[in-house]
Amino acid sequence: MNDSTDSGLQSVRGCPVAHHGADLTRLYGPDAATDPVGIYERLRKEHGSVAPVLLEGDVPAWLVLGYRDNRRVLNNPRQFSRDARIWRDWREGRIEETSPIMPMVGWRPDCVSQDGEPHRRLRGAVTDGLQAAAARGIRRHVTYFANKQIDAFADAGRADLVADYAEQLPMLVLTRMLGLPTADGLRLIESCAEVLKGGEGALEHNDRIMQILAELAERKRAEPGSDFATALLEHPAGLDHDEVVSHLRLVLIAAHTTTSNLLARVLQRVLTDAARLSGLVSGELNISSVVEEVMWDTPPLSVLPGRFATADLELGGHHVQEGELLILGLAAGNLDPEVRPDSAVAVQGNQSHLAFSSGPHECPGQNIGQSIIEIGVDVLLHRLPDLRLAVPPEELSSTASTWESRLDSLPVEFAV
Repeated sequence: MNDSTDSGLQSVRGCPVAHHGADLTRLYGPDAATDPVGIYERLRKEHGSVAPVLLEGDVPAWLVLGYRDNRRVLNNPRQFSRDARIWRDWREGRIEETSPIMPMVGWRPDCVSQDGEPHRRLRGAVTDGLQAAAARGIRRHVTYFANKQIDAFADAGRADLVADYAEQLPMLVLTRMLGLPTADGLRLIESCAEVLKGGEGALEHNDRIMQILAELAERKRAEPGSDFATALLEHPAGLDHDEVVSHLRLVLIAAHTTTSNLLARVLQRVLTDAARLSGLVSGELNISSVVEEVMWDTPPLSVLPGRFATADLELGGHHVQEGELLILGLAAGNLDPEVRPDSAVAVQGNQSHLAFSSGPHECPGQNIGQSIIEIGVDVLLHRLPDLRLAVPPEELSSTASTWESRLDSLPVEFAV
């Protein structure tokens, strides 16, 4: 894939298109949906560890492919800010507020959109709220909802573990954590997915998420509870209404989409490898080691938005100008041959993957996500000990967007 774009884009001052012409690779669309890893590798051969690309709506950006370059960007907020208000293309009017990438890249009053003291203040509230939620019994919630989901298909002898399990379980747990009614949470599964996909529906679904969470914040202000929403409202950092709602959105989307994707990929890995499956069932293999492998090979976010250069600088042999957008290739970085020359070599015990990002914005809820996955897999395998794939492994397919690659389905069979 190497689609051409309007040659008029070449005149944009300081953007990747201006550096490399208009014949750039799109990270969205039909071609990008089928072989993202192949695209990353071709870009690595053509451009090195950093490559010019186009996002939804042909928005120019730099894709960071190298492991070390990803670490440099993630760990240096003074050079690579998370604050989209310095994004040159947006600041100079080339990006509309209605752009489908704005829900992922645009500025919001949340901790991932800011650096320095504003970031520390808001992240502290999020971290405290998540720790309090975890202390109130994540394991109990996951076990309860995992069994409830399995009950719904246990008598059928077959299921799709993506649609019937991996897509549902994290959101059900999140409804308890956030204080959200279960029905509202289930309505938002589709909306979270659409925001990640981009496209025409992204803004509408983002608005739906914001409306439901604004209503939640108002309810919790009037009737506090032992939940994450109340923790944000009552935190000493003094979050205002917009900050509370934005952080509810952040946790909802990030936790659901990444955890559901990772859970599906872990189940895929287990069910396509008889040795791993028998090892988990017998207790000889720890599920955390399988999760670690998957985070190296197929991280739940393939690409992380976004950083903005705070000054002109060199990165990966390219001249990046002040205000340009960089997106972080987590999947590409994990497969960088400079740090992982043979991807078939076992990575057990090596936790230096990029799956949870790095630096000051590293995911604060990763332990909760891992608990949901590990307990969800454990309950499933013990409830259905003869669980097996219903199709040959090579028939399993995935669909990618700019930001993630998701397993389409995981059909299984088991005795009734």
